[in-house]
Amino acid sequence: MRLLNIFALMTLLALLTAPPLCAQVTFGPSGEEGEPFRRQEWRVPSPDTDIAARALLFRPAGAGPFRLAVVAHASTQNGLRRAQMPQPEYRALAAYLVGHGFAVLVPERLGHGATGGRYVEDQGGCDEADYARSGRATAEEIRLAMEFLRKQDFIRKDAAIVIGHSAGGWGALALANADPKAIAAITVFAPGRGGHANDEPNRICAPHTLLAAAAEFGKGARIPVTWLVATNDSYFSPAFSKGLADAFRGSGGKVDFHTLPAAGSEGHWMIESEAGVKAVSRELVGALNKGRPTATKKP
Repeated sequence: MRLLNIFALMTLLALLTAPPLCAQVTFGPSGEEGEPFRRQEWRVPSPDTDIAARALLFRPAGAGPFRLAVVAHASTQNGLRRAQMPQPEYRALAAYLVGHGFAVLVPERLGHGATGGRYVEDQGGCDEADYARSGRATAEEIRLAMEFLRKQDFIRKDAAIVIGHSAGGWGALALANADPKAIAAITVFAPGRGGHANDEPNRICAPHTLLAAAAEFGKGARIPVTWLVATNDSYFSPAFSKGLADAFRGSGGKVDFHTLPAAGSEGHWMIESEAGVKAVSRELVGALNKGRPTATKKP
């Protein structure tokens, strides 16, 4: 009897100390379509095979296939702020893109909000900042989400566009060496990392390292980039942003750089507002038209 009790105790201890069995990760829609613009929650792949990244999908009426637009959100080095971030939505931008016939995916990257997980795009402190590695990690997250959506019947396999904001834009720049048939154009709003160092406006952590990384991304870049920044952006000023764009272009990247009028009290967040989207509509149209099939003239 004593041996049986010892055996039972050992079995219980093994069960309590065993690593938990991971639930099978599933991807795809995780809720019903709603308003506006057929808004639907999705789960998409992430670099962590045990975590499905949360995402929102918007699309026009009909069965498609639609061109795909992926919107890459901003980020922060502050872990508490990342954990408290709401699901990125960019509703005004999504409405604009759906109105132009795009299905719009807004994925939430690892280390943010409800998706959680390890922050794979961590840039490190100023003394050891690795902005190139950080950008490539963000680019990989964008790519994984995009590739999964391109497998859906209602999505075209070609001519997608990527729109990146701040750190999301930085990752989009690192993606500019992708196949231009798959991604027709990239649009970035004040791309960069390390802005507002120590929460101080107009202060950038290791700016020379950021410039060097922009030059690295320009090498081998094959996708044209539309680069937009507001006059009153206190994270990456127009002058510094132009320096980043010049570094990217100097290494071979194709850049169409625009400084835009002041937007609200802080231009860095202009793309999150309806007024900001209206202010950049002319520049957006040019990017959206890249990759659009041209009508052939009849003989």
